[in-house]
Amino acid sequence: MASDEGTTTRIDSWIWSVRLIKTRSQATAACRAGHVRVNGERVKPAHGVRGGDEVRLRYAGRERIVVVSKLVRKRVGASVAAECFIDNSPPPPPREEVPVATRERGAGRPTKRDRREIEQLMLRGK
Repeated sequence: MASDEGTTTRIDSWIWSVRLIKTRSQATAACRAGHVRVNGERVKPAHGVRGGDEVRLRYAGRERIVVVSKLVRKRVGASVAAECFIDNSPPPPPREEVPVATRERGAGRPTKRDRREIEQLMLRGK
């Protein structure tokens, strides 16, 4: 783990190292697609990031806003990764509860009507 002030680290490597994105290739693809901004500007995967930079990342249907506090070049554990940035992200949207189709035990096979009702419930949950 390197935390030298004044040095830089590639942005795609950093967002992967601190576990904001699952794989390095996904981090590179997010940069190329314009989903990563450093200090308000879209950046390429090789852009250098320094301590104090604000990184905005759109990934998995939500926007993450973090401020770089430590630079790391290699992937680190979750507890160490949490110390490498300050998270200023808005809270994630609440998850919708999906209705669950339940049947009484011993009721036998569902009838055609029951099956259609179960399928309707499952389609509403998607």
